[in-house]
Formats: sequence, structure tokens, C-alpha cells
Amino acid sequence: MSRIMTSLLKSALAAVLLTGCSTKVTRVTHDSTIDLTGKWNDTDSRLVAEEMVKDATNGAWYAKYAAAKTTPTVVVGEIRNKSHEHISTETFINDIQRALINSGKVEFVANKAERGQIRDEKADQANNASVGTRQDAGEESGAKLMMIGELNSIVDQEGGKAVVFYQVNLELVEIESHKKLWIGDKKIKKFVERSETKF
Repeated sequence: MSRIMTSLLKSALAAVLLTGCSTKVTRVTHDSTIDLTGKWNDTDSRLVAEEMVKDATNGAWYAKYAAAKTTPTVVVGEIRNKSHEHISTETFINDIQRALINSGKVEFVANKAERGQIRDEKADQANNASVGTRQDAGEESGAKLMMIGELNSIVDQEGGKAVVFYQVNLELVEIESHKKLWIGDKKIKKFVERSETKF
């Protein structure tokens, strides 16, 4: 085989390999449902947060606040991930916060980590901002209620098939009395088939 022919074959083979390894990206809407692996994803996080907050704010406890013409002040505490997956609970907490604020039924205060940043800013203002513009310490709005919870999962697997079950449990607790005003749960079940055997 001539050198020219060998060179042409190598070039053709390289072109085929490069074409086979190309990447295609398609933009989709942020709220579209795409489930590639069967794992907990952004759609699960958003829908669970919205449904559970709707259930919570329609609970009997809220009628007491409405009757007293007061708006409950809420903070989201710890949401523990006890599932078999690495799940960003911070994203889920943000979805809960967004759903609570958008409900228009509660007022929302900054969480523990956020309050630390704000207090640092107030301390800086106390030393550096003019009297007319500085924000004083000791004027924070305290939350009356805290939402806490956990995310659990169960995997039932046989070969390349699995049923993945998620259960999110949330509770709304009165901070002063520690009374549980609302308890809710949301379940998701996914049937997954794949050539790999590890889930």
C-alpha cells in the first residue's frame, strides 16, 4: 500500500473518530423535566418544595394566624439528607424558601448562616457608616416558626433494574413552645432500567 493511500486512510479514520466523539448541547427551559439517571434532580426538588409548602400553608395551624390577623414569620432550619445519594440540600432549602415567600402567606427571615453575614455587615456599619444610614443591631425580626426535615430513600434492585423510592418529611415547629404545628411528607417512586448494575 502506498504512503499516500496509508495517509488518506489514517485521515479518514481520524475524521470518523472525531465525529463519533463530538458533543451536542441543546438548550432547554429551566423547568423542563429531564431524568437521565433516575436520581434525585432539580425537578424533584422544585416540585416537592412547591407541593409541600402548599400543603403546609393550607394546614389548620394557618387559620389561627389568619383569624388573629397576624402573618407568621418562618425560618428554614436543617434539612438532613439521609438518602443513599449525595443530594444538595441547599438547593432544596432554596426551593422551599422560594415557595414560602411566593405563597404570600408568611414572612420569611434569614437563616442562621445568613444572619451571621448580616450581623457582620451591621458591625461594620456601626464603625463606618453615617448615623443616618447605619442599620442598628438588636432590631431583628425573630422567627415564630421553623421548618425542619429529612430526605430518605430506599433502593430495590435486581440486575440492571431498580425501583428508587424517595420520601421527604417536613415539620413546622413553633420555636417558643416546640409544638409541631404541621407534619407533611411527599413520596416519589422511579423505575430505572440501565445496563450498569450499580445504583
